[in-house]
Amino acid sequence: MASEWWEPVRDYCERTGPELLAEPLNAVSNGAFVVAAILLLRRGRSPDPVADGFAWLIGMIGLGSALFHTLAVQWAMLADVIPIALFIHAYFFLALRRFLGLSAPAALAGTLAFAAAAAVFEPVLLRLAEQPLGLLSNGSVAYAPAALALFGVGLASLRFGKRDGGALIGIGVLFLASLTARTLDAALCPVLPLGTHWLWHLLNACVLFGLVRAARRAGPA
Repeated sequence: MASEWWEPVRDYCERTGPELLAEPLNAVSNGAFVVAAILLLRRGRSPDPVADGFAWLIGMIGLGSALFHTLAVQWAMLADVIPIALFIHAYFFLALRRFLGLSAPAALAGTLAFAAAAAVFEPVLLRLAEQPLGLLSNGSVAYAPAALALFGVGLASLRFGKRDGGALIGIGVLFLASLTARTLDAALCPVLPLGTHWLWHLLNACVLFGLVRAARRAGPA
């Protein structure tokens, strides 16, 4: 039903009502993605249209997330999650090409396998998150495959003697820190009324910035 698209979403600690500006920190912190995109789009010595495309996508992530954290309705959630999912899978393809040197067909096959594996194992991870000590709660379980992919591609790249893999591992550590901030938002709400989801935005903007910079340094496949 059309009315379901306008159902309010109250998933974050900072939001205490349906008002447009009920999540000021969560909304404004998305500006970090826009800043990251602008910095990446500043032309360097070697033009890289693929990296520029990812920079524009980071800007879209920021705008979509800001829209969701202001309107906080079901349809606005799509503006938040779709650009993120697109970035994750497109970057996985790019990483297989630039960090591991795979051909386009092989990288596409790997990306499809990654997407299928994530879809299969996500219900398992969700069940684990339901346990009293589950660490992947509060919706963060959906990002576990992306974290594993970062470390996996980084380690494989180092195994093949490519120093760029170390950058992916470092960015993966930062991603875990940002994921922790996202996960603890609800748990810390009683003592931190503003929550920690805004910190996820700031750290994750740094993660995406670092990923595109690393891909640009690695150069075209």
